[in-house]
Amino acid sequence: MTGPYDSLPAVPAFAVTSADVADGAALPLVHFAAMSGVAGAEDRSPQLSWSGFPAATRSFVVTMYDPDAPTPSGFWHWAVADIAADVSSLAAGAGAPGDGALPEGAFHIANDVRAAAYTGAAPPPGTGKHRYYVAVNALDIPSVRPLGITPESTPAALGFFIGGHTLARAVLVPWAGE
Repeated sequence: MTGPYDSLPAVPAFAVTSADVADGAALPLVHFAAMSGVAGAEDRSPQLSWSGFPAATRSFVVTMYDPDAPTPSGFWHWAVADIAADVSSLAAGAGAPGDGALPEGAFHIANDVRAAAYTGAAPPPGTGKHRYYVAVNALDIPSVRPLGITPESTPAALGFFIGGHTLARAVLVPWAGE
């Protein structure tokens, strides 16, 4: 099965880890969408830590994307831009509505339900196993705003405009569903 970054130009990798989710493991219920009706679902974004990124990094972008959603375009659950280069982690729950739980200067970009926050997993019954690509992109620019990215932009537009500015990428892929 291919992933969403397979068709993009290759960039070096660095490490991303989490106290909450593990690569290749089931996504814990607290990270599911509250509206999903799943007991224990809280729309809580996972804790993330990253290291080994290039010294030339000037900022980071964090996203969470489900390429297995039953739509032609997948589903963007979370996007955070303008994380300063001296920040190497996000606390659990940093995806809360508003930007108050984010590091100074960072901001949410509206996800596919147009919420400027983390929206948890909600794989529809009968759609199989969904992969959730949690990516940290190290950028060569201090801010995405001069590229025209604002909180009202889409995560897909963010991905398009940072393509030429991504120095390296770290990816963690938990899953949910049948």
